[in-house]
Amino acid sequence: MESANYDFSLSIGGAAGQGIATPGNILARMFTALGLRLNAYNAFQSIVRGGHIFLTLRISDQEIHSHGDRLNLLVCLNQDTMDRHLGLMGPGSRVVFDGDTITPGAAAEGVQMCPMPVAEISDGSRNKVIQNTISLGVMTYLLGLDFDVLDRSLTEQLQRKGQDVVDENVGAARAGFDHAAEHFEAYPDPIPNGTKPLALWTGNTALAMGGAAAGVKFYSAYPMSPSTGVLHWMANNARELDIMVRQGEDEIAVANMVIGAAHTGCRAMFATSGGGFALMTEAIGAAAMMEIPSVFINVQRAGPSTGVPTKTEQGDLWQVLGASQGDFERFIVAPLDALDAFNTIPELFNLCDRYQCPGIVISDLLISEGTFSVDPDDIDMQPKIDRGELITEGTANGGYLRYEDTESGISPRALPGVEGFVHVVATDEHDQDGVLISDEFTNPHKRRQMVEKRARKFAHVIDDIAPPELDGPEDADVTLIGWGSTYGVIKDAMALLQSQGVSVNHLAIKWIVPLHDETVIDVVAKAKRTVIVENNYSGQFYRYLRSVTGLAIDGHIRKYDGEPFMPHHIVDCVLEQLAGKTDVSVPVQEIMV
Repeated sequence: MESANYDFSLSIGGAAGQGIATPGNILARMFTALGLRLNAYNAFQSIVRGGHIFLTLRISDQEIHSHGDRLNLLVCLNQDTMDRHLGLMGPGSRVVFDGDTITPGAAAEGVQMCPMPVAEISDGSRNKVIQNTISLGVMTYLLGLDFDVLDRSLTEQLQRKGQDVVDENVGAARAGFDHAAEHFEAYPDPIPNGTKPLALWTGNTALAMGGAAAGVKFYSAYPMSPSTGVLHWMANNARELDIMVRQGEDEIAVANMVIGAAHTGCRAMFATSGGGFALMTEAIGAAAMMEIPSVFINVQRAGPSTGVPTKTEQGDLWQVLGASQGDFERFIVAPLDALDAFNTIPELFNLCDRYQCPGIVISDLLISEGTFSVDPDDIDMQPKIDRGELITEGTANGGYLRYEDTESGISPRALPGVEGFVHVVATDEHDQDGVLISDEFTNPHKRRQMVEKRARKFAHVIDDIAPPELDGPEDADVTLIGWGSTYGVIKDAMALLQSQGVSVNHLAIKWIVPLHDETVIDVVAKAKRTVIVENNYSGQFYRYLRSVTGLAIDGHIRKYDGEPFMPHHIVDCVLEQLAGKTDVSVPVQEIMV
């Protein structure tokens, strides 16, 4: 493998409580400090002890967009991991495990088994997770890295626990490194250096930082996996950034607090998952009726009901499309990756302020709880801020009409407390001055006037949103259409399909409402064969697209087992459909996580 095209994947498997996160974090820091791109996905269960956890880290000196679908190195912290995953390992790979407690299975030819005598190396340590540290030493040697790289990372990670803990772990890692140097064969291609050190973040961190960059000053949430990381970041940084953070007693209270804060002119948002979002939808409708700009984040997990709390899915699209009752204007946007999630939040706040309506971000566990490298230079903490027609001072000349029926449908918005701009804001339908129409009598003409006024705001909104761009040759054999988080895996699958002689292009949809329907219609009209890829059972985006455009699509690739797509799933399904075997493919998850 040439250093100019380095692509390596490793997995650490074990049970909840075995401390898998710590070695994963240490490795991630090591790799990004070397300037390598990283994409990590952790398949875990919603239990404190036991079960099965399988953390995969993919690194490369080139851009990568998914956690891949092959393994070069497997670290087994228990027998269960060995039994589940050894069959995935191919020639040239390595398997690291505690030779004292784990019995290796029958490995494929060319797989190097690397048993560690943990009790001997650790000198009988009673530390239950010492094998993790020893494994780090073994991996560092196998990857061709100097031990000093691991020494620095361990010290940085553990120094808050005291020097004794640092010394114990550095010593155990050194013993593992030395044992590997004596008994195992390192990979022939050592890890290269990137051009500069990179940073690490999760998708939830990106969403939270995007909120801070957008000027959010109020954040409220009720913890619900997989959205809780946004709350954690906000709480940890609230004082430094002058952000008020409140954990509400329930999701209903949270949503109404956010709307109340936004009414005062403060940029405010919350994040939840599908179950919490279900409780918040009446409040979202209230924001639409009162024309209060606010941002709501739904981080999808597998449903319905409690569903599978720690697994990913794109199953909430119709939920957000139908959030709250009645017809009203809203933005719905599905970021494509973590950096896009960061950039989307300020853009969405600007749009919500300009058009005085709610905005919904629909993410999912894959993006929000994934860990990714990022170039710090790509993070703009000073984005353009556009508050729209916002009155913050002055004196009203005559009666102030908060909901004035303007040509654009956008009414001048005065913040509460500005002298001379007293007005009524309520969730009932109202006249231009905010007086409830049911207080005089339910005037059908005024009702129609206000519905049409609000709708008129979106007459030309599409002009303020960039259309999706077709990636790949226009005359491709297959056009793949995806939305949200399928962007990365489709992008990686394209290269694999092209290597097999299949010309492919990709239309990634980010903005759901409003939808650039003319762009989609144009792409589909020119396509030889169209295939929609989505992480749900019923083809929710396809049904929405068909309802808006009337388009028929040739094929579908769907996955709904809780795990995300892997590149070869897309490849296999496209080849299956090109061969005429089916027009709806459901890939099987080989890695039993």
